Amino acid sequence: MTTFDDRENAYENKFAHDAELQFKADARCNKMLGEWAAGLLGKSGPEAAAYIGEVVTSDFEEAGHEDVYRKLSADLDGKADEPTIRAKMAECMLEARRQVLEEN
Repeated sequence: MTTFDDRENAYENKFAHDAELQFKADARCNKMLGEWAAGLLGKSGPEAAAYIGEVVTSDFEEAGHEDVYRKLSADLDGKADEPTIRAKMAECMLEARRQVLEEN
């Protein structure tokens, strides 16, 4: 292999690793958001676990986090406004990234 090939492979490996870490952080963030929202909705036990799963899977509708925001906004109508939800989303993402990086 040439030096160029080595560099290309290293870049591809880094890209794949970074994408995997981002996926894990997104999923963890969504789980945290689901736990927070379930608490606001008064859900616990299996009902809360099912709701958390709904929040996590809502992220698969489109790229980005707006699909999760729409789900939370609709479900938390009257319990949390847009600035509160968006602030919690940012807070959870920071915490999720920190946790994922600590694990790796």
